[in-house]
Amino acid sequence: MRRILIERARRRHALKRGGNAEHEPLEESRLALAAPTDEMLAVHEALDQLAAQDPRAADVVKLRYFAGMNMPEAAAALGIPQRTAERLWTFARAWLRGAMK
Repeated sequence: MRRILIERARRRHALKRGGNAEHEPLEESRLALAAPTDEMLAVHEALDQLAAQDPRAADVVKLRYFAGMNMPEAAAALGIPQRTAERLWTFARAWLRGAMK
């Protein structure tokens, strides 16, 4: 899912596709996020660095940010307790904030 969303964000920025031209929004699926494409690309790049440091935290971010899962769904998908997923999410958000600045 992450690769699909990142490729979609890259296509939106391509000059061949209109670059920064204003687009008419079409109906988005439940999984397509309303996050700006710049933010999505920045998270994608920082997420690779986070995965090298803490792969489980990166997995939680992928499920929450890119797949749109809530905390209980993400914890169940990873097979970890919800409290552990919450701790990983808190760590990952702080780490990503620092990496994206």
